[in-house]
Amino acid sequence: MSKFEERLIVEEGREARVAAIIEPEIEALGFRLVRVRLSQMNGLTLQIMAERPDGTMSVEDCETVSNAISPLLDVEDPIPSAYHLEISSPGIDRPLVRRSDFEQWAGHVAKVETSRLIYGRKRFKGQILGVHGDDVRFRRDDASAEEKPEFELALRDLAEAKLVLSEDLIREALRRDKALRKANQMDEEDTGPDA
Repeated sequence: MSKFEERLIVEEGREARVAAIIEPEIEALGFRLVRVRLSQMNGLTLQIMAERPDGTMSVEDCETVSNAISPLLDVEDPIPSAYHLEISSPGIDRPLVRRSDFEQWAGHVAKVETSRLIYGRKRFKGQILGVHGDDVRFRRDDASAEEKPEFELALRDLAEAKLVLSEDLIREALRRDKALRKANQMDEEDTGPDA
């Protein structure tokens, strides 16, 4: 059982097998798995996105995760061919995989794909208004005259979701990063040798 909030949007196939192998180790280190993705970049690349519970992920953190999961992947061998391992943070235009991601990034625009047709479509783009019960509420700027600008999607129907890069999102990410750094600096001062 995960000690962190469960991901609502998860992988399938080989990517799901990789996630099952590495997620317990990543969590044991104090990180949360965000996404596992196999791509044809540089031949074959296995990208693992992870983060600390506060949303940060430093280069040193990526190295820690890489050193911990590489031996597991070597032993379990879920990918039979050669591949490049890439550990990264989710980035500013991050995937949204947990309920709290939608809550935390309310007010920003996301692209969402559903696992089934809803309102006659599977792809949506809109500003996240918030989470209500088991649904996420959005507002579309591009709604046609016969469409309502506000709509809800059930969390269980989401297959993929990602923030859309914008100036507002960049400003907010920088503001949060600065506040987190300041809070961490104050924590270090409080727990320093003279504390």
